Amino acid sequence: MIEARGLARTFKSKRGPVEAVRGVDFEVAAGEIVGFLGPNGAGKTTTLRMLATLLAPTAGDATVAGFDLRRDPRGVRRRIGYVGQGGCTNPLAEVDEEIVLQARLYGIGAAEAARRAAALRDHLDLADLGDRQVKTLSGGQRRRLDIALGMVHEPPLLFLDEPSTGLDPHSRANLWDHIRALRDRDRSTVFLTTHYLDEADALCDRILIIDHGRIAATGTPAELKRRIGGDVVTFEVEGATFEVEGAEAAERGRALLAGHGGVRDAAAAGREIRVTVDRGDAQALPLMRALDAAGVTVSALRMAHPSLDDVFLTLTGRSLRDAGEGAAAADPRA
Repeated sequence: MIEARGLARTFKSKRGPVEAVRGVDFEVAAGEIVGFLGPNGAGKTTTLRMLATLLAPTAGDATVAGFDLRRDPRGVRRRIGYVGQGGCTNPLAEVDEEIVLQARLYGIGAAEAARRAAALRDHLDLADLGDRQVKTLSGGQRRRLDIALGMVHEPPLLFLDEPSTGLDPHSRANLWDHIRALRDRDRSTVFLTTHYLDEADALCDRILIIDHGRIAATGTPAELKRRIGGDVVTFEVEGATFEVEGAEAAERGRALLAGHGGVRDAAAAGREIRVTVDRGDAQALPLMRALDAAGVTVSALRMAHPSLDDVFLTLTGRSLRDAGEGAAAADPRA
């Protein structure tokens, strides 16, 4: 459904060129839910906008839904649905007005457009809201209406950009069920961007991790976690009164534990040291004693099986959550 080769985008800025996407290669098969996971500023939305023909690539090529991205962008647009971060609804319009108008813009007849609007409302828990003004809907209802607008012309490929941003946990879980149904019931291929680890883990058949405009890893959630293996033990260290002292202590502890027997990997993020070991229950106490003997005081300890954030930390040396905050400030366009 998607085949990208060397896809890249460079922006001009006052300080010189900014390489938002640096030549990505990947494929998406028909019927998959594929997550594009990475911090804000990593290049997720820029890549999505290129694939949806909203932004011209600086370099590279792609075939999307059977059409060449560069040679036939109109063919691509006929075969895809796109749901952006900000939504695209008129707050003063009624729900059915919005869905029917979108269908008519794709050349669908009035009667068929009305039928599809009613069917989509049923599928997306909007059944009794056809005559409601958009501005009266909840956040979750508006997001489901956005998806209805992206699906009304029945595209085989749907792009979702940060679909659950701003939703409460209940609305997010409800939206996830509807996204799964798009694949299971409607046989659509879904390509979504997210920086929520639980969303990628719960929804996606396969994940592409992007960092600094490059694909850092790809695989199913289980495959990516197996790349680390073992248990993850996290030590939070004390650092007197200043955060920087805690970070320095964590880095000293990381260097110490990296050479300790049985430790597969060690990384420091802020005041935390995360180590990957075969048996966390057996090794946590000896590792804490080693830190204490070196003058690194542990204030808290946690143990867990590997998560997608642990995968990201192992690949990049940074926590995805921490990286997202820094990258957003550095380059919000990407």
